[in-house]
Amino acid sequence: MPDFNLYTILPVIVLALWASVLLAVDIFLLKDRKDLVAAFSALGLLVTLAISVTQSGVETSGFLGMVVLDGFAQYFHILFLLSGLLGIAVSYGYMRRMNIDRGEFYPLMLLSITGMMLMAQAADLVLFFLALELLSIPLYVLSAFAYPKPQSEEAGLKYFFLGSFSTGFVVYGIAMLYGATGSIELSAILAALTAGTANSGLALFGAGLLLVGFGFKVAAVPFHMWTPDVYQGAPSPVTAFMSAGAKAAGFAAMLRIFVLAFPGIAAELTPIVQGLAALTMVVGNVIAVSQLNIKRMLAYSSIAQAGYILMAFVPFADAQVTPVSVAAALFYLLAYVLASFGAWAVVISMEKNDGKGLEIADYAGLGRANPAMAAAMTVFMLSLIGLPPTLGLVGKFYLFRAVIEAGYYNLAVVGVITSLISAFYYLRVVVTMYMKDGQPKPLRDRWLTFTWVFAALVTVMLSLMPGWLFEWASRAVLRLF
Repeated sequence: MPDFNLYTILPVIVLALWASVLLAVDIFLLKDRKDLVAAFSALGLLVTLAISVTQSGVETSGFLGMVVLDGFAQYFHILFLLSGLLGIAVSYGYMRRMNIDRGEFYPLMLLSITGMMLMAQAADLVLFFLALELLSIPLYVLSAFAYPKPQSEEAGLKYFFLGSFSTGFVVYGIAMLYGATGSIELSAILAALTAGTANSGLALFGAGLLLVGFGFKVAAVPFHMWTPDVYQGAPSPVTAFMSAGAKAAGFAAMLRIFVLAFPGIAAELTPIVQGLAALTMVVGNVIAVSQLNIKRMLAYSSIAQAGYILMAFVPFADAQVTPVSVAAALFYLLAYVLASFGAWAVVISMEKNDGKGLEIADYAGLGRANPAMAAAMTVFMLSLIGLPPTLGLVGKFYLFRAVIEAGYYNLAVVGVITSLISAFYYLRVVVTMYMKDGQPKPLRDRWLTFTWVFAALVTVMLSLMPGWLFEWASRAVLRLF
């Protein structure tokens, strides 16, 4: 029997077992104690986080090379587990308030995080596909969790149908790459493309299909059609979790696949990725300008943010620039996750039981009604723009630096111009809070308050000392190569 090295995926095993046991415990023992289900879910994430931290510095592989444990995987494990903890924090009060507090909500979230973690470790295309499905299927259910609200049902169905369609592209792409190279392992694909023994045309076609499939997951244009309706119709905590965790997981998969398997066809792929990044930044920001509903505005904002992160993929053929570029993507993903969860925590605090409170105009007077919350929301808006004193500014600086060092000045110009466009709709929220009269009544919830306070403080504090964080991201990338 081969040595599968279960230690490689120990955090994944622990979290999957925890979610499965918790689901059974909820059904038979905790029918009326959903607060305990949420608490045990958070405990499971903390235990898994402790295990992931103890694996720091370990580099190994398992299951005959199908999974790897390295700094790259460990960085994303911590990011996903942090997203899960913040997801539970913003969900707890909301689910009870909206009368949709069903115990399976939290185990489904844990199972989705399990898929994210496995995706960051995969070194085999079939395992990427399995991890993608484990990530996605619980999210399809969670999107429709506010049943019988029609908007939530619509969101779940749209996400399911379009997600299933995009999965077909991933499977087809894997088949094409196997036909072109004779393998589904990333290292073997790289060797075949580098040696010239692969069918480069077929490999390029397969890589393009994978780009479509993962482009759907990260909401890149033109594969973004599902995002505004799903983000608006799904329960707000689910939307927060999707916009941060699921997007980061998609980029984790794309980074590992492109950097480790496709340098041999980078000359053909680079113009395509460059065009996708520019188109995503332009479309996301321009359409966001006209949005008056804050959930739809944040949906198009999420699309635009995907475009900025896609800039890191453009120089993936340059061996000197690529480590800096990938480290910039990892750094910016953390900045985005913090700002995104913080902004959604404020949105959930403003949302009423009848679904009102989701228009930007509803934020009028928040600066006087709740100065701390308004200040935190201002921090998140500034971070998403890329202005001081926030982590988003440092993240965009690293992204633009990588693109400029690789010689893609036109893409950097597009990024700067679209950032200026984004300032209009982000600052509109700030202007509404401070310069328009209103009497908003945000919800007083200790876990929501904890989320936006934590996210705002970390976003500002890390921007003042970002060196160690970028060094951590750089070490993770160095282990990737």
